[in-house]
Amino acid sequence: MSSGQTGTSALPSTDPVDLKEQPHRRWNPLKREWVLVSPHRTQRPWQGQTETPAQPPVLQYDPECYLCPGNQRAGGHTNDKYTSTFVFVNDFAALKPDVPEFTVDQQGLLVAEAESGTCKVICFSPRHDLTLAKMDVPSIRKVVDVWAEQTEELGSRDDIGYVQIFENRGAMMGASNPHPHGQIWASRSLPNELVLELAGQKAYLEEHGTPLLSAYLELELAQGERVVVQNDYFVALVPYWAVWPFETLVLPRHRAARLTDLDPAARDGLANILQQLTSTYDQVFNVSFPYSMGLHPAPPDGEEHPEWQFHLHFYPPLLRSATVRKFMVGFELLASPQRDITPESAAETLRQAAAKRTT
Repeated sequence: MSSGQTGTSALPSTDPVDLKEQPHRRWNPLKREWVLVSPHRTQRPWQGQTETPAQPPVLQYDPECYLCPGNQRAGGHTNDKYTSTFVFVNDFAALKPDVPEFTVDQQGLLVAEAESGTCKVICFSPRHDLTLAKMDVPSIRKVVDVWAEQTEELGSRDDIGYVQIFENRGAMMGASNPHPHGQIWASRSLPNELVLELAGQKAYLEEHGTPLLSAYLELELAQGERVVVQNDYFVALVPYWAVWPFETLVLPRHRAARLTDLDPAARDGLANILQQLTSTYDQVFNVSFPYSMGLHPAPPDGEEHPEWQFHLHFYPPLLRSATVRKFMVGFELLASPQRDITPESAAETLRQAAAKRTT
């Protein structure tokens, strides 16, 4: 399985103007919305808030950590003395399975309905001092298998309409504990982001006769300028419509609507690309890179979903350095998403970081 990085573009860009210099907006076909790109703003001085990079844990086992093996959690339960991965129901879950049915609808303005589900925590490793970037590929493969098992188990339930697996990495992204872990929120309803992606992919398939993300990956591989790392099964790239500074999209080379569609070799490939990408992030500013990451499989509704291609999103907040982050405020909240550095520039920075990782 190859793990090389791309260098210069395989094909020249067909953009009619130099997008590195001019403000412009880019179309996100997946969510069917525009993103404002303002590359000239990278020259503005920064006198705003700066962050203090979190110090990585040094203990392999922390007796005070509520996620370490054998320790008591904040909710009073005791963890198994696990030696690999460990899954448990979140003690402070955002969703509950036993919600009574109700609806509220006052003139279509005051509208509410019951929402049930379940939330779980996945400890990636018993080692308190690790992250995905520091784990080896076989260990990450065990995490991938747990993701698949949980997706299949929860998605087969009649009361579950979507299984969202994600990881908030680092205090900057709201992680309450540095122990390597992620979460699963399985809800009865299809969440907002997935409603948008489902509509976008269906519309593209109806108009073009091919899955949106399959066609998009083919185009990106032909140009090469936004590809970061790749192997025989997966490609990680900065999407043309990225909002976050070093946002990446992870796509399979072959057709797969869901994580459970991946064969053993493809799961190995996913574990490999996750190790490549997360360790590349850590090289950008020489810190344990914060991010929110999530898997987006097709809904588990029993339909084939020919329009859907399984993918993962990485949304890291860092902008200029380990201490300066992007804030989604002002225009972003009130009008439209916006970014400063171009996706092409971000991809080049990440490729250089990947080269440092491999030397």
